[in-house]
Amino acid sequence: MIAGVAVGYVLSLSASGSQIVIDYIKPFGKIFINLLKLIAIPLIIASLIKGITDLRDLSKLSSMGIKTIGLYLTTTIIAITIGLTVVNLINPGKSISAENRESLMDGFAANASKKIEVAVATKQRGPLDALVDMVPSNIFEAASSNGNMLQVIFFVIFFAIGIVLIDPKKSAPVKGFFDGMNEVILKMIDIIMLAAPYGVFALLAALVVESPGSDVFVSLLWYSLCVVIGLGMMMFVVYPLAVRFFTGRSLGFFFKGISPAQLLAFSTSSSAATLPVTMERTEEHLGVDEEVTSFVLPIGATINMDGTSLYQAVAAVFIAGALGVDLSLGDQLTIVMTAALASIGSAAVPGAGMVMLVIVLGAIGVPEAGLALIFAVDRPLDMCRTAVNVTGDAAVAMIVAKWENKLGDPAVKDWDDHYSKD
Repeated sequence: MIAGVAVGYVLSLSASGSQIVIDYIKPFGKIFINLLKLIAIPLIIASLIKGITDLRDLSKLSSMGIKTIGLYLTTTIIAITIGLTVVNLINPGKSISAENRESLMDGFAANASKKIEVAVATKQRGPLDALVDMVPSNIFEAASSNGNMLQVIFFVIFFAIGIVLIDPKKSAPVKGFFDGMNEVILKMIDIIMLAAPYGVFALLAALVVESPGSDVFVSLLWYSLCVVIGLGMMMFVVYPLAVRFFTGRSLGFFFKGISPAQLLAFSTSSSAATLPVTMERTEEHLGVDEEVTSFVLPIGATINMDGTSLYQAVAAVFIAGALGVDLSLGDQLTIVMTAALASIGSAAVPGAGMVMLVIVLGAIGVPEAGLALIFAVDRPLDMCRTAVNVTGDAAVAMIVAKWENKLGDPAVKDWDDHYSKD
């Protein structure tokens, strides 16, 4: 990561150097992300089916599901509340000058208008359309690159329940196939992770080269600071305290186990791409049973968006302040409700974070065009909030495992031991 930032900075000093990064370094970062996304859907299918069929008791599945979704919603509401508290105390919207406001609005108006178009289409949907969207009409379309992860999870859970309910003799070949498929995919993850340092290097070098000028960052410093403070409180206070209180495991143990997944999430800005590593770290280094990781983490990668929800709350108040719109207590409660629901509904919406922010702005009467104010710093903040999302997934998995009596000692205690064990 450090080398990528350094090389990106040095080469960005000249136009030819920047072009070298874009043409010859950035593609390797894209390849790395594509490899991780390549196995995300097969991993969800194999691990969820294996985890549910290993239970053989549907009452345990419903119990685990209620606890998982309940915890995810609770942490999301906590995240939004923290975001609103921080942004109201610092009030960064008042610090942006009229000149910078006009510059940002002009420079990013095109990007904002695209998100607004998608959000307008989303707002025209019926109240139960989100429920309808969970049930796929074509599982292959749902699993495609433009598909819906929530629909895939619905089908896989439904399929696994069918396996549990039929005669074990008839289901044994199917279960055996997916057990073996799960092992193959885990080995593929090991191979892909050997390229992680190079992929991360390429991603960060490209990020530095493509970042906006420093004058834009200065004008948005206070807004970014609010988001980072809120995300930091979630990552270093809320999650570790929850893990300590409910599982008895120490802060050091938790962060040592999950840190590679956090760094990968930070580099890729994708919970889905990081999912294979999150599952591996949570199971082998945090001691969570495979039955829990294979159920809790794929669902978390889809509906648990604590970092994104916190950012939406901060961004909504910041944009309102920058545009001179005063928000009442009722408006801020509306932000809590809308952002919380968006964290679940965003699975069916491309470009979820920005699109759902437009809906939040519309709910409190703030002009959607104000979205352009935050585009300049969205990428680095997206990296931070994705790391928080992944951390929250792991924390919830540990707590659910403890409640289900499936939290034990880690199978692997050191990263290097794991990748040299064969």
